Amino acid sequence: MALFSASNLQKAFGTDVIFSGVSFEIQEGDHIGLVGVNGSGKTTLFRVLTGELPNDGGEIYQANSAVIGYMEQHVCRDLEKSAYSEVLTVFAPLLALERELDEINHRIQAKAGNLDELIERQALLTDRFEREGGLTCRARARSALLGLGFDDAQMAQPIGVLSGGQKAKLQLAKMLLSGANLLLLDEPTNHLDIASVEWLEDFLRAYHGAFLVISHDRYFLDRITQRVFEMENGHLTAYKGNYTAFLSQKEENRLAMQRKYDNTKREITRLEGIVAQQRQWNREKNIRTAESKQKVIDRLESTLEKPEDAPEALRFDFSIRQRGGNDVLITEDLGLAFGEKRLFSGVNLHIRRGERVFLIGPNGCGKTSFLKTILGIYPPTEGEIRFGAGIDVGYYDQIQANLDLNKTVIDEIWDAYPRMTQTEVRNALAVFLFRGDDVFKPVSALSGGERARVLLLRLMLSQDNFLLLDEPTNHLDITSCEALEDALQSYEGTLFIVSHDRYLINKIADKVYAIEEEGVSCTLGGYDAYLETARGRKAAEAAQPQAESARAVEYRARKEQQAALRKEKAALRRLEAEIEETEARIAELEAQLGDPAVVSDYEEVARLSTELDEARSLNEEQFARWTELSERLEARGDDEGA
Repeated sequence: MALFSASNLQKAFGTDVIFSGVSFEIQEGDHIGLVGVNGSGKTTLFRVLTGELPNDGGEIYQANSAVIGYMEQHVCRDLEKSAYSEVLTVFAPLLALERELDEINHRIQAKAGNLDELIERQALLTDRFEREGGLTCRARARSALLGLGFDDAQMAQPIGVLSGGQKAKLQLAKMLLSGANLLLLDEPTNHLDIASVEWLEDFLRAYHGAFLVISHDRYFLDRITQRVFEMENGHLTAYKGNYTAFLSQKEENRLAMQRKYDNTKREITRLEGIVAQQRQWNREKNIRTAESKQKVIDRLESTLEKPEDAPEALRFDFSIRQRGGNDVLITEDLGLAFGEKRLFSGVNLHIRRGERVFLIGPNGCGKTSFLKTILGIYPPTEGEIRFGAGIDVGYYDQIQANLDLNKTVIDEIWDAYPRMTQTEVRNALAVFLFRGDDVFKPVSALSGGERARVLLLRLMLSQDNFLLLDEPTNHLDITSCEALEDALQSYEGTLFIVSHDRYLINKIADKVYAIEEEGVSCTLGGYDAYLETARGRKAAEAAQPQAESARAVEYRARKEQQAALRKEKAALRRLEAEIEETEARIAELEAQLGDPAVVSDYEEVARLSTELDEARSLNEEQFARWTELSERLEARGDDEGA
């Protein structure tokens, strides 16, 4: 059943047509990605679908059963409220039920009112409370916040002290818990570290409702989507499968359209030759043939559809001035702390020429600070940093702090490279899609993506042989990310990149360093290799207590066995001593019975004879026990030997 559909939607701002003829359906349970270059109209389409903007044509249908959730619905307005309390507002009806139930319980205990009516109302509300998830709502709220990177202390903080990224996470948590069956998500992975993105992936993969998500995170799209909508040249095209399947289908469609176009053009050219030839002969039969062929040409031309040109993309070309030494960067036991807050310690790196090394870790673990320590912006608390011979370092700053907002685009580049001519600067800017009057825009008026392009161009022109890149794919659309990846793959220098872009890491990484609670780990290969290693390590750690438990049981059993053996040996020694005493007593009694003075005393002989019989009987029992203990000890000795 269709939850939501659009037919021939159109939207324009003045004479600028953003999109037209947009038609699609969203069925129950559809997991759809919406992709397209920056400026293609993805967010505008969302705003039209939610009613924030009016459409200029077409129709939108929403089923009665559809409950739409989007982040703008869940803005956090009460800045004094704690993060946890704010997320709980999603469950306001359930919490009101809970309060009413508490009140009824108090009244029942106090026997205030009609007990039959109170008990009936209590049963009704309890059933509804449990059915609608009241028993788990607090746990779900806490789980969502934990998954999105909040700890217990941050959950208790008022919203007013949270960062912009944390507030965005709160809105996302509220939307995910809102009970909507159709989610509209616009770049939900922004501000999230890898662990939080993976939690969101798991949530969305298990989500029974439908969602339409705008994202440039290709790894994320691959994991969560079953269909892909692409906005390109003002039109929407639907594809089956995830992002990788979409790329393959799009390329196949493009090639098929190009082949059809080329074949049709060739056929038209061939027929035009026949028409020209027939008209040249100028006979009645030839004229009829020419007219017939011309009709075929007209029909082909009326159906001829030229493939649309792909949107303009950036063209990167990172080159180097000089080669540099084999050892590019070495750190030994590097650490950094600000007061009592320690970000990292004991970091040992060895980066060699030509390597593509990535640094990953959760938000706040010190990745950007690590780069700034290498650059000398922050002095290390301990440890040593050594660069190799002939190393020229270039740096891309994700927060774009090293741009002068008062300059124009052309001045930002020209001031960095004054030896370039104006023509050379403008040609370079044109490659990065700054053309005409765009080059005179102030940097302060640029979008995040445009500022990223200025920074990347400035970095590209530096020709440095060691690039430190802090989240270089932030602010870039997918097409630009792919262009950057291709350039970095062909780069002859060395790369050290902080990134949460798992697709990028998989594509170009030779080595991945991860900042973790236990320290810094190193994995050869890309993100999937790191993930496999990390999972194996966690599995081993999980199995370790069981292994330790088994060893402990074995150790205790061995100790108990050894203790039992020692006891039995001690018992055997005591028994041997007792046997000696008994035998000595037997010998003494026998000697007394042989004494002539005793033999004449009948009563004394009887007493000694009785005592002698008892001693001999005891001696036999002692020998029997000695034999049993000796055999048992001999058997245990054989077992231990085996």
